[in-house]
Amino acid sequence: MESGLKDKVAIVTGASRGIGRAIACRLSEDGMKLVIAARTRELLDEVARSCTSEVEPVYVDLREESAPQRLVERAIAKFGRLDLLVNNAGATKRGDFLSLTENDWQDGFALKFYCAVRSSRTAWPYLCTSNGSIINIIGVGGRTGSAEFAIGGTVNAALMNLTKVLADRGVRDGVRVNAINPGSIATDRLQTRIRNFAVDNQISQNEAADAMADKLGISRFGRPEEIAEIVAFLASTRATFVQGAIIDADGGQTKTL
Repeated sequence: MESGLKDKVAIVTGASRGIGRAIACRLSEDGMKLVIAARTRELLDEVARSCTSEVEPVYVDLREESAPQRLVERAIAKFGRLDLLVNNAGATKRGDFLSLTENDWQDGFALKFYCAVRSSRTAWPYLCTSNGSIINIIGVGGRTGSAEFAIGGTVNAALMNLTKVLADRGVRDGVRVNAINPGSIATDRLQTRIRNFAVDNQISQNEAADAMADKLGISRFGRPEEIAEIVAFLASTRATFVQGAIIDADGGQTKTL
């Protein structure tokens, strides 16, 4: 079945690695023209070369207040339209609540939450014109509080509420807004945690990965490509009745409703 995405235009933030990179490559397979954004020029250029469709890399720090507007304007200047915004940028600092500084909190909200707010607000008029969509990549940490994930969990919970708010507005304006909560995905960040766990416990990395997955109550860690497949579905014409959905893609980690 056709996805209806060929020659449409998407912005993907945080596209230089991990889930964002997988999303960009997957949407490119469906023929979307892409504007991909991240701070690291070398990694972003590598993603652009890996894609099979037309790609415009934009090297930008999305924590800056004006950056999301410049990114959307770049997409319109380059391609003349916008059909999809994937808010994927943002990593938050882990640590005990009492050890986290004011700057840690401000940085966590600046990149992941406020970037999504500003990008969505700027993109909205163009998405109304194209009957486009927004997909927020959030995280299951917003479902269940954890002492070591205070900033990330709080930001993620706020983004889930923002998804519902924008979806409610989108019913009237013809913009679909949905979200995905990835669980533990085998990105560079997770690999670093696995290595540290292995060293701390004097075990192999394979043993560490198995132990960490078992502690989470899952059989394995996910792959970035699995999240990208859900994005491609939500962006496609096959999901036109999906509005305000928050999909937990976590291998069963989340046990609560």
